[in-house]
Formats: sequence, C-alpha cells, structure tokens
Amino acid sequence: MRVFLTLVHVLGLVALGFSGLMTTCLLTSYFSDDGVTQAFFDAMVIAFGVGALMFLPTLKMQKKLSRQAGFMLVAMTWSLSPVLCTLPLLFALPSLSFIDAYFEIMSALTTTGATLLVGLDTMPMSINLWRSELNWIAGMGIIIFAVAILPMLGIGGMQLYKAETPGSVKESDLPPRIAQTAKALWTVYAGITFVCIVSLKIAGMSWFDAICHAFSAMSLGGMSTHDNSVGFFNSLQIEVVLTVFQLIAAINFATHFVAIRKQSFKPYFQDMEAKGFLALVLGSCVLAAGVLQYEGTYPDFWTALRHASFNLVTIATDSGFATQDFNQWPIFVPVWMLFLSCLSASSGSTGGGIRMIRTIILIKQARLEMFKFIHPFAIRPMKIGETVISSNIITSVMGFIFLYFICIVILVFALLLTGLDFLTSFSAIIACFNNAGPGLNQVGPAGNYSVLSDAQTMICTFAMLLGRVQIFSIVILFIPEFWRK
Repeated sequence: MRVFLTLVHVLGLVALGFSGLMTTCLLTSYFSDDGVTQAFFDAMVIAFGVGALMFLPTLKMQKKLSRQAGFMLVAMTWSLSPVLCTLPLLFALPSLSFIDAYFEIMSALTTTGATLLVGLDTMPMSINLWRSELNWIAGMGIIIFAVAILPMLGIGGMQLYKAETPGSVKESDLPPRIAQTAKALWTVYAGITFVCIVSLKIAGMSWFDAICHAFSAMSLGGMSTHDNSVGFFNSLQIEVVLTVFQLIAAINFATHFVAIRKQSFKPYFQDMEAKGFLALVLGSCVLAAGVLQYEGTYPDFWTALRHASFNLVTIATDSGFATQDFNQWPIFVPVWMLFLSCLSASSGSTGGGIRMIRTIILIKQARLEMFKFIHPFAIRPMKIGETVISSNIITSVMGFIFLYFICIVILVFALLLTGLDFLTSFSAIIACFNNAGPGLNQVGPAGNYSVLSDAQTMICTFAMLLGRVQIFSIVILFIPEFWRK
C-alpha cells in the first residue's frame, strides 16, 4: 500500500508540473487570440485538479521506492503523462481522436517528431507551442533520467554516467551530487537553447518560429510549425544554424558542461564518442551528396551537399526535420540515414537509438575477439581512452543490442500483420523506435502518420515509448523473476 501511495504522490507531482507548463500556452493563446484559450484553461484546471488530488493527500508520506516500484514509476510516468497532455489537443481540435492525440503527444514527449496533424501552418499558435514545449522539457528530462531518476531504481546515477561516458567525463568533472549535476546540465541546455533561438532569429525566422524550432532542435524532437517542416523557409542560413545545433544536441551534454567550465574545446577531442559521432555523420554527408549528384538528383555537388547534409544530420541525430522529400532519393541514401539513426547519437544527449558508445564498445569487442582468435593465450582488456571496460558492461551492451533488434523485428511484423506494406512498416518502426520522426513510403517527409489505422498508430506509439526508455525499463516489468523477493 505504501508503494502504491508513493507512486500516486510522484505521478501527482508530474501532473502538477504539466499543469504549470500549460500556463505558457494559455497566455500565448490569450495574447495571440488564436481561439483556443478556453481549451488550455480547461486542460490546465483538470491537470491541476488531478495532480492536487494525488499529491496533497500523500504529502507527508515517507518517499522511498524499491527497485521494482522505481521501474513501475518510469513506465507509468511515460505512459500516463501523455493522457493529461492530450487534453489541450482534444479540446482545441474536436475532430482529433484520443488515439491520434495520444500518438502526437507521445511523439512530443519522446522527442520523436513524428506527426499526424495536417494544417500546422494555420494551427493555433498555442498548439504549436505546446508541441514544441513538450519537446524541449522532455529533451532535458531524458538526460536527467540518466543521472537523477536511475538512482531511484537502485542504480547509482554517477556510476552509470561514468560507465556510459568513459574517456572525457570524469567524476571530478561533474558536480558531486545528483541534484547539482542535474542543475548544471539544465543550465547548459537552457543556455545553448537561448543561443539557438537568437541565431535562428538572425537567420530569418520570426521570434515564434525561432523559439519553437530551437526547442525542437535542442531536444532533437523535430516538431515544426509548418507542414513542410524546415523546407517551408527555403533558407540556407536557417538550415546551417539548425544543422549545427542538432549536432551539438546529439553530443553528451556532460561533455558540453566540462568544455564550458574549462573554457576549452579539449574535452571534445578527448571524447571518443563525440569524435566517432562527428566523423561518421559528417563523412556520411559527403557520401550521400556524392550519390545524389551521381544519380542526377541534383545538378551539382554543392546543391546535393546542402540538401544531403541537413536531411541526413536531422535523421541521424534522431531529430526529424526535413527540407526535401528524401523518400524520392536513390534508396541507398534514405535507408543509410535510417541506419545512422540507430547508432549515431551520444549517450547523455537528447538522441535515441543504440547510442554511439554502445556501438564503439561492440566494435571494440568484435576486434578483441578476432585478436583472441589469433592469440588465444593473450590477455588484453578492452579500453576506451584510458578507461578499462568491465565484462559486466560489455555483457549488458550486448544484451541491450540483442533486445533492441528483437523488439524492432517483432514490431515490424506486428505492422505487417495489419496489412501495411513492408517499406512503410520497416521505416516507421525504425523511425519511431529511434525517435527519429519521418520514415519512408507512406510515412515519408512529404506525408505523415495520419495514413495509419488506429491499430497501426498504437503500435508505433508503443515503439516510441519502448525506444525512449531504452527497452529495459519496460521489458523488465514482464519478467516474473523481477517481482520475486
């Protein structure tokens, strides 16, 4: 009973938090007179009432969670929070079904960027701001999840952080307490977002578009205020700004913190994960541009490089903006972009997928196995930088990657079972599972996910959730041994 009340207490606090977030959109709606002020007011009152009813009666309880309850809290928070957040959409857009609204909000909260809304250009300002605001808040929440929430699950946040980011980020580089670490990362995140907003304004966006797109870029959420996404602006300057900040957002924010504190670029050169990410993505931009020019998609290399770079970076970093219908490009390029979305983003960033550090560990483990095959009696530990990677971490990484691909296969077959074609099914699951946004064929950048049936929409929604919480937090709940004392 105590565990249940603790869960209710935390969920109530979350509901109150989202009620507070709605205030910004309520004021935006009122001053812009976009016609949905009442919708936000009603949603805010309901969210506040639900939160207060859950939070206040349990205020004096002792807050302590077992590992089982901690994982249950993560699953309940990510799955139930979107229900309250759908209220503004349901009240403002009465033609929108609950399933579609839940998909849209889950996409925002998981920073996926997939959408099924049509008419974003004429959508009330406050609705567009709500989607982008959820992107931004959730983006930092994903980073805090690694260093502040995981200790509640019986896993030391700093220990996990050190395990995921060996090489450049030492324990002494970050503040000693979880709360201080979270505050430091929030400060860096908010500061870079502000610079992104100003840069987009200078590049030619309105203040409103600059705020919404900066929120989406830094969270790698990809929510735009236009149906044609960033292609609406047709501006090289805007594309350059967004490309740079998406690359920044896909690098470990702890590395950003250390670089800013030391006022040096040296931490980036010491971070093997950041170097691997940048080399892979920037090299792929040149490769994709070469393919597009060779196939005659664009008349010259520099035009091909412009469009290939922006669209490849936005998918590889799991953001989800678009300027071109890359669904019409030679199939190698968009499929390579989706492949990059599986592994490019760094740990401690707002991206999704396997994460670059796990990719590096898997490659090094493969090389080590080859070395042992040639030298069966040699003893050589695996290292990343100067850090020796323990066998426990290697086993955990291999287990995660196995689950990652198994989940994708199961979800693809689930979509195929509904009658959806293979390319749409495969790309939709890859895009949703990696929180990357648009897929190919029916769910490509020229369209959206509104073509899916309710069953297909819910499968993609579950894929977003499963990918965002890194699989284990959900799958572990279905293991009987986990619940045994």
